[in-house]
Amino acid sequence: VQLQASGGGLVQTGGSLRLSCAASGSISSANSMGWYRQAPGEQRGLVAFISSEGVTQYIDSVKGRFTISRDNAKNMVYLQMNALKPEDTAGYYCNTFPIVRTPWGQGTLVTVSS
Repeated sequence: VQLQASGGGLVQTGGSLRLSCAASGSISSANSMGWYRQAPGEQRGLVAFISSEGVTQYIDSVKGRFTISRDNAKNMVYLQMNALKPEDTAGYYCNTFPIVRTPWGQGTLVTVSS
């Protein structure tokens, strides 16, 4: 299975982006899936995850602004990002959660200008 994130870009503060994660193979619906991000000079960390039952959790800094969703039939995971802030600038990646079971894809870069 390979995971490819897309949908990033340059946006102004307060703007929105929708990230998509496509799996080349099938993602077992039993897997929880997460969106992760890595800012320059920082470690990669979890942003949000969604369980197989659709339960979601977010880090505090994105609560109320980001929404994670999934479509198992299409092997897709999404991250709707609203009210973006400069501190959201990072490379965004998707993978299984809590254990990373697949190689990291290239990710998609999100840049939020002030």
